[in-house]
Amino acid sequence: MNVTLRPGNAADAQPCGAICYEAFKTIAEQHNFPLDFPSPAVVTEGLAGLLAHPGYYAVVAEMDGRVVGSNFLDERSTVAGIGPITVEPTVQNRTVGRQLMQHVLDRVTQRRFPGVRLVQAAYHNRSLALYARLGFVAREPLSTMQGAPLAVQIPGYTVRPATARDLDACNQVCVHVHGHDRRGELLDAIQQGTATLVEHGGRITGYATLIGFFGHAVGETNEALKALIGAAPAFPGSGFLLPTRNGELFRWCLDHRLRFRFRQQVSLGVRRPGRVVGSLFGCDEANYAS
Repeated sequence: MNVTLRPGNAADAQPCGAICYEAFKTIAEQHNFPLDFPSPAVVTEGLAGLLAHPGYYAVVAEMDGRVVGSNFLDERSTVAGIGPITVEPTVQNRTVGRQLMQHVLDRVTQRRFPGVRLVQAAYHNRSLALYARLGFVAREPLSTMQGAPLAVQIPGYTVRPATARDLDACNQVCVHVHGHDRRGELLDAIQQGTATLVEHGGRITGYATLIGFFGHAVGETNEALKALIGAAPAFPGSGFLLPTRNGELFRWCLDHRLRFRFRQQVSLGVRRPGRVVGSLFGCDEANYAS
């Protein structure tokens, strides 16, 4: 079997989108889980955005001149994020996925990122085994939460839109909580108008690029995260990912009628020489951190 890898381009959006939709649909149906995406068109639109973004690197796998898979690397911030990686179901289990993964990991090394993260669907045993063999370490179990907007205010905590003037202060919060920032992702969200922040005691104590499947949030306390969740106008995509071990925040979400989607995911991070970089729960489809 001859597999050729090449950089992705705008023309790959349609074939890669169709493969991505079918790959996620197939594995979800095999395990009786809800689908991640409503249609191939939604996936194609999303991948078209990644292919056009200068902060993402895309690699495409071809067999006999036909696209059979793709992988993406989010290079916008200190720690790189992998995903989505998908392979056409008819050619899975033939090392295509491993080659796509090794390719982006080699790029991580070449570009001297201190670490890399991804989120893996916990019911997909084969992908978890592959990632473990490639050096990934499980960091955090995650739960997908869904529901209607809460319109809940936390006393003493004020949520407002984030602006470019808030970028440094928000990054400091992320560094304080996780040891590194996600500046590029936050800057994109500010420019797109989706970023929010929370203030308490006269200073910024948390922020969110989006409370949804394609965003991340960081807070110094659970109260800061509750304020961000409570103020969110919607939970786009499949919902948002919550660290399951944060029992207090998990119970608060359930008490406010958010639904646990019965789909756990595992956040994974790679140990790089001399340092372990913690994961921020990203797919890099979705990130939600406390």
